[in-house]
This record gives sequence, C-alpha cells and structure tokens, in this order.
Amino acid sequence: MTTPLYGSLMVDIAGTWLTAEDRQLLRQPEVGGLIIFARNIESPRQVRELCESIRAIRPDLLLAVDQEGGRVQRLRQGIVKLPAMRAIAGCADAEQLARQCGWLMATEVLAVGLDLSFAPVLDLDHERSAVVGHRAFEGDPERATQLAGAFIRGMAEAGMAATGKHFPGHGWAEADSHVAIPTDERSLEEIRQKDLRPFAALSRDLAAVMPAHVIYPQVDNQPAGFSRRWLQDILRGELAFEGVIFSDDLSMAGAHVVGDAASRIEAALTAGCDMGLVCNDRAAAELALSAAQRLKVVAPKGLARMRRRAFPGVDYRQHPRWAQALSALRAAQLVE
Repeated sequence: MTTPLYGSLMVDIAGTWLTAEDRQLLRQPEVGGLIIFARNIESPRQVRELCESIRAIRPDLLLAVDQEGGRVQRLRQGIVKLPAMRAIAGCADAEQLARQCGWLMATEVLAVGLDLSFAPVLDLDHERSAVVGHRAFEGDPERATQLAGAFIRGMAEAGMAATGKHFPGHGWAEADSHVAIPTDERSLEEIRQKDLRPFAALSRDLAAVMPAHVIYPQVDNQPAGFSRRWLQDILRGELAFEGVIFSDDLSMAGAHVVGDAASRIEAALTAGCDMGLVCNDRAAAELALSAAQRLKVVAPKGLARMRRRAFPGVDYRQHPRWAQALSALRAAQLVE
C-alpha cells in the first residue's frame, strides 16, 4: 500500500461539483486538503458524491468542514441542528451532553464522506468577542476544559480527530478577524492564567490546533498564526504539543498584515503551521500554490492522523447510540 503524500495547502471550490479548473488544482501535490462551505452543500447525498469525486482524483486529500453547532454549522439539510456550545453549560449533566454532541456531530460529518470538522472551539466566552460569543463552551477556563474534553471524547468515539481553536484564545479580542486585525493587549501571564488553560490541559487529546489571527503585542508583534514565539516556543515547547497545526483562513483580513497570499502562506509555514488554508479567493489560492511549489515544503506525516478512523455508513441512524444521544439532547431542550 502506498503511503499517502500530503501537501501543505488546503483550498476550497466554488460550487457543488468539481469543475475542470478545480480538478487541475486538486491534482497539484502541494494541495493536501479541501474544505467545504455552505455554498458547496445541497444534501448529504450530494456531499457524499462530491467527496467520492474528489477522492477519485486524490484519495489522500483531507476533506474538512466547520461544523461546530449553533451558527457555525455548514451541513444543515438532513442533519441534526446542534446547539451553540454555550447552551450546554447550563444544563444538568452538561459533560455527558457535550459528549453526545461531539459524537453526533462527528458521526454525521463522517457519514457524508468528510474526514474532519474543525472543532471544538476552546476560546473562552469573556462576553467581549461577538465572533466567538456562544461558540465557546464557557467563560471559566476549568469548566470550558471539562466540557470541551467531553466533546472531544465523543468525537473520538465516532472516529474523528479533534482540532482545538483558536490558539491561544480569541475570546478577549473584540474585533472580528474575518474583517479586521484584532489585538489582545493582555500580558502573557494573564493569557496563561485564563485562555491558554484549555489548550494546555487538552494538548494530548487534540490531534490538531488552529491558531488565531489575533496580535498579542505583549508577546509578539505578529498574529499567533505567523508567530514562532506562539507556535514553536509556547505551543510546541511549553505545552509539548506534537499534533498538526492548521492555519486559520489566510484570506481573512486578520492575515493580511503580512502581505499577499504568497507572503501569508510562506509566513505561516515558516512560523510552524503544517497546513495553510486559503479559502474564498481562487486567485489567492493560486498565488499560495506557487509559493508552496517554490518553497518545496514537505508536509509532516502527522497529517495522516486527521483522516477519518471510521465510516458510519448512510444508515447510521440505526445505530443504538443515535437514539440515545438524540433523546438526551431533546430532553435537555438542546435540539428539536
């Protein structure tokens, strides 16, 4: 059996089916993954067929989606509409409910042929950041760690690796990194005492981490995803994290501080990211591809850990745990 070769670039496509241009892009060995968005989704069956067509070209590609629950839930039709994670914290038996949510989310994402959802959010809800808000489990670091840990266990039981985001924490910075360059003026010690704690406590349970497009000027003048201080000294060094580091979308405004797409992918990979995401901008993806080809970056073997470990099949709702999980969430009034 041939060992899969993973590239260092994750891209996207515009529609619900592959175009000739998409196929040409996906054949490039520097491309190692593809992320789908709501615009790529019509139904679970259509997504399965799309995934099959992608794997026919590149069986080694990582196929991803953002399926957190709440407002960040790209798959919606024929899928359980999970609550925002913050809604779980106030429930009795919240840890078990978080575990059931993790299992349900992962099972449905795997069933359509994808490998992973970029989840869970480990940011703290400081009631400052509108872009994080109820996507976070809690504002208290210990409680957030407990609930996120339970969610990760549920994901693992379904066969999906977990990605913690947005390191070292996006919950304090008020600006939205999709449209601005947020800053967090706190000291490293303040961040260690609060926002960094879930990442530190769960570092061995996470297969991957996604850094924030936030500048923490008391620590480094670069956003975390472009910072060797954050990624190498703190994440790899202090936290002893050995998994994959995915950049957040390098087309977001928070990433523009380092220049064009070629400069962004180079800065992210040089700082320590293993795979850079360039989405919603095909011209930028092509620039990033040219840069990756020039850099001759070899993606780490650790990316293989992100592949799905199970495929629940299209009749997964017949699984006994399905009824159990759905019943528990309905009893807590978290789903319809």
